Parts: sequence; C-alpha cells; structure tokens
Amino acid sequence: MGRDYYAALEINRNATDAEIKKAYRRLALKNHPQTNDQPGAYEKFNLLAEAYDVLSDPQNKATYDKFGEEGLKGGIPEEARENGAWTAGYTYPENPDKIFRQFFGGDNPFADFHTREGHEVNIAFGGLRGRGVKKQDPPIERDLHLALEDLFYGCTKKIKISRRVMNEDGHTSSIRDKILTINVKPGWNEGTRITFPNEGDQGPNNIPADIVFIVRQKSHPRFIRQNDDLIYTAHISLEKALTGFSVDVETLDSRLLSIPINDIVHPTYSKGVPGEGMPLASCTGKKGNLIIKFSLHFPQRLSAEKKQLIKQAFRT
Repeated sequence: MGRDYYAALEINRNATDAEIKKAYRRLALKNHPQTNDQPGAYEKFNLLAEAYDVLSDPQNKATYDKFGEEGLKGGIPEEARENGAWTAGYTYPENPDKIFRQFFGGDNPFADFHTREGHEVNIAFGGLRGRGVKKQDPPIERDLHLALEDLFYGCTKKIKISRRVMNEDGHTSSIRDKILTINVKPGWNEGTRITFPNEGDQGPNNIPADIVFIVRQKSHPRFIRQNDDLIYTAHISLEKALTGFSVDVETLDSRLLSIPINDIVHPTYSKGVPGEGMPLASCTGKKGNLIIKFSLHFPQRLSAEKKQLIKQAFRT
C-alpha cells in the first residue's frame, strides 16, 4: 500500500485546489519544526510537503488518483505509456522547507502567532514581516551604452526583453517578449539609472524584480566629457604656443568654432568657451563649457643659427 496523500492532508479525494491549499496551510503551520517539538513532527511536516507537492500539480494529481503512489513514482504501466500519458516517474525533492517557503512567498507566516504563555514567537524567516507579503526578487541591472551625441541631443531607445509571465491558470508560465521604451533626456550623465518596476520574471510566490538600465557613455573621437563640460585637446607647435593662433573645433551639433588664442600657451594652460558644452539635464536651455587643452609639440632639433635667434628674441 502506498501513502495516502489525501489522508495526510485530512481531505477527501474530491477536494478542490483551494481546499488542498487551505489544508496544507493549516497543517504545515501546526507541524512546522519551529513551532512543534513533539516526536514525529518533522516526519509529518515532510509528508505534508510531499502530499501538497503532488496534489497541487494537476498532472501529478491525475496520475496519483489513477495509479497511486507506486504508479506515480515508479512509472505508469506499459499500456498507459503507449498512449503517451506519462514519460517519467515523479521524484519528491525531499525539501519540505523549500516547499513551505514557496507556499508562503518567503515571508514569516508566524508573525501573528503567539506561544501558549502569550509571548510572541521570535522566528527569523525570509527577512520580511507580516503574513501574505511576497518577497521581491533583486533588481536586474543592465548597462545602456549611449553615444555622446545621444546624450547631447536626447533620443529614444527601444529594448526588447524576454521574461517569464504567469498564465491565467495561476500555476503555469510562459516566456513572452516585451518592448521597453527609454526616452533619453539631453544631458543625462554616466551612471543615470532608469528603472522599470516589476518587469522581471513573474512567479506564483514572488514580486517580479525591477529592471534597471544604467547609462554608460561610449568614448568619443574628439571630446572627453567631464560632468557638463566637454574637453577638447588641440595639438600645436611651440611656435604657435608662443606667437598666437586660432583653434578650429567642430561641435557635436556640426558647427565650426574658430577660437582665437592670444595668450602664451604653457603646459597647464586651458581656454574655456562658455555655453558650448553638454546640455544641463537639470536646467533646460543651458549648457556647460567647452574647455580646450593643449598638447605642445617641441622641435626635435635646432640649428645653431636658430638657437641664436631664439636667444636674441628672449633678450629683447
């Protein structure tokens, strides 16, 4: 004789899914090892988990009802297999605590319980408080790589995700695609986080995770961004550094700026051009600065005549 799962849950064979859940809830709480230290409590708790695991699954329940525990675990008779009714025997995971946690959504089902002496039961369980509170999965973080032009003008990015969604029956799930739309605002900085609440995988006993996209700025061939400023490096000769010149800079919006440099350019010199940097995300219509830095190229050699001319120039 195999085990009688219906008797274990103290229900009849015509019990509905709701009645099966109600019976497991009541008996699992009563026989949980943390609240029941009587001999045999754990064995009872383990049997309740196995009974619920079988009877809460429509396919396992149908097989058990027709063939009993032996047919459920050892495989259905040959004639049934030929009709494609079953391909493998059921194996109990031997983890009653996991089934218990999944059933209660990972929260502490004992939060409202008291001992016989009237003192509260202090049990750490899952990290959440209160009954019926589901635990949310950790956020799913993904990098969103954007060109500097995307962050200058702003843009719209559409990202397709695949996630597990619960079906209408509340027990099974399927993989479905969804398009998430990100409206990139001009001036967003590296590290900006865009959160889509509860767009992760769905499950019967969890709150779906938030999906978080983190802005990562791609390198640019002309500019380095520093907060709201743009850094441009001009390569110049020592002659220009000492005598003056103009720097031509093509902006991100394809304008050509000609910046006169009348100062002597020393190794730490820089030139600021107000309002030609990145848009300020916090202040519409305003921009940071363009900062021009310089890389000086010294001649590799000088003739004696040129050296003399330079010496004479510095004497005056």
